[in-house]
Amino acid sequence: MASGAPELSADARLPLAGVRVLDLTMVWAGPVGTRFLADMGAEVIKVECARAWDQLRSLHFLGGDTERWWDKSAYFNHNNRNKYACTLNLKTARGRELALRLVAGSDLVFENYRADVIGTFGLDYDDLRAVKPDIILVSMPSHGKSGPEADHVAYGTNVEQLSGLASLSGYPGLGPHKSAIAYGDPNAGTLAAAAALAALHHRRRTGEGQHIEVAQWEAMIPNIGEFVLGYGMTGGQPESIANRHISRAQGVYACAPEGDAADAWVAVSVGSDDAFAALCRTIGRPELARDERFADVVSRHHHHDALDEIIGAWTAGRTHRDAAAALQAAGVAAAPVLRIPELMADEHLQARGFWESVTHAIAGTWEMEGVVWRLGRTPGHVRVPPPCYAEHNGWVLHDLLGLDDAAVAALERDGIISSAPDLRIHA
Repeated sequence: MASGAPELSADARLPLAGVRVLDLTMVWAGPVGTRFLADMGAEVIKVECARAWDQLRSLHFLGGDTERWWDKSAYFNHNNRNKYACTLNLKTARGRELALRLVAGSDLVFENYRADVIGTFGLDYDDLRAVKPDIILVSMPSHGKSGPEADHVAYGTNVEQLSGLASLSGYPGLGPHKSAIAYGDPNAGTLAAAAALAALHHRRRTGEGQHIEVAQWEAMIPNIGEFVLGYGMTGGQPESIANRHISRAQGVYACAPEGDAADAWVAVSVGSDDAFAALCRTIGRPELARDERFADVVSRHHHHDALDEIIGAWTAGRTHRDAAAALQAAGVAAAPVLRIPELMADEHLQARGFWESVTHAIAGTWEMEGVVWRLGRTPGHVRVPPPCYAEHNGWVLHDLLGLDDAAVAALERDGIISSAPDLRIHA
């Protein structure tokens, strides 16, 4: 279409069809939150500009000589499916004016800048509701918008450490161990999406918009709430216990290699006496259920090293899938530790249709996880691939804002919009 209108399969049955989200977020925490809304049918318009484009586009691991590498980042494409993309330089008066015109036609605005940044653009909550009184603004500063550290900068990795989570992980005596992902980001994004839905429901009842604040640091702390509460009750500081549990007989055990997987493991977790007896029968050691070292939860906890050696001797002669299958058949919680290729080929996920094939004009075709919120009547799906940089400028500027070709050309000439990122940034 001449205007660049996106050929999105708008599905009026989806629960958030008709809801428009202006997405000013970058990296992971904000984009994953708006992606959840897009998956449920919201029309999400992602805003970038030549000198402030989403830095996830640069995390592509393809080499700088790859053609249009900024559109081929797996990290960016994972978090921005089902969205549109336009460019606006929010640091200019004209860019701000156009952004406010988009706000006037939107229901939600998401931003995950440092606490003071959105105000420097003249796009704080009061600015937004001056043009749309019932607008809902979702802010996701790492430390919140108040308090002595409100101006601090953090990413999900830092938030994970601040929350106390890393102090609980790792092996005894070896110090903290962070997770393999910046766990604070998707955690905050998920909560922000849920808060946005609550605010939309409130607005439907009252006609009132509001400003939502999801401090990423605070959003992580409830994940270790039992330990916080435990400290408040007893004053005890928990120790790092690696793969073990504070009460269950639990561990991750090495298995026999299979195929090209020289490193294979199975995770086992046993709580009750009945489950432990089932474990003992499965590994061919039924007498262990009567062994005073393992007679109850407390005894098993105190003799965990000996138990690990026994379980590990059994798993060492079996593949991780065979070990898990035998234990599951006996009612014992166990699962193979899957590598990415195994995950993609897993029969259970395949049978449930979890993976969806996505074709991108520049990045090619791949499979990615489907929508995890499985609504029985209005299931979401990947309707369109993640957007190329500035892909929907025409639709936003012509169709939504009513600008003619001459006005759009002037915007590009003046650096208000752009058709390609400034590669001196994030490159």
